[in-house]
Amino acid sequence: MTSSRLEAFSDGVIAILITILVLTLHIPQGMSWRDLSPLLPDFLSYVLSFIYLAIYWNNHHHMLKLTRQVSGAILWANMHLLFWLSLIPFTTGWMGQNHFAPQPTALYGIVLLMAALAWQLLQLAIVRHQGPGSTLAKALGSDMKGKLSLLLYLAGVASAFYQPWIAMALYVIVALMWLIPDRRFESTIAA
Repeated sequence: MTSSRLEAFSDGVIAILITILVLTLHIPQGMSWRDLSPLLPDFLSYVLSFIYLAIYWNNHHHMLKLTRQVSGAILWANMHLLFWLSLIPFTTGWMGQNHFAPQPTALYGIVLLMAALAWQLLQLAIVRHQGPGSTLAKALGSDMKGKLSLLLYLAGVASAFYQPWIAMALYVIVALMWLIPDRRFESTIAA
């Protein structure tokens, strides 16, 4: 099977998740700007989660452009990734509504960590299927950015219990690292 069907399905799931994500925002009862201020934590968590989903969508698209064929293992690895991404709206709402309290912020980080691990497994499944000399394997190289992301998520989860603002800063740093589409994929696709 080609990767186009997998890409189309994943695009649809991520689009639905972004739609569900906006439903975590509550409409204020009043009509003044002041009535919006209690929603600031909800809005900030929404923005960060929207960016994360957009990053996954963008890099997923680019990675699948380097994937010729899809195996059963790749399909299941992709479903594993989508499972963890599907939890982002829930953890976003819980974290925002509780003003970045320790446990919701830690759970948010755990979901981000598990999505990153699922991403790593998906890459591994594709490289195993295509071989170590594949275009994707060459583009990934040592994947230092992916490994650093995992460490930052772990640090974020641990710090959430003591200083949630440090955890949030680490989550933002990881998002900023990935905000520009993965240059390894971009340059390989262009070549």
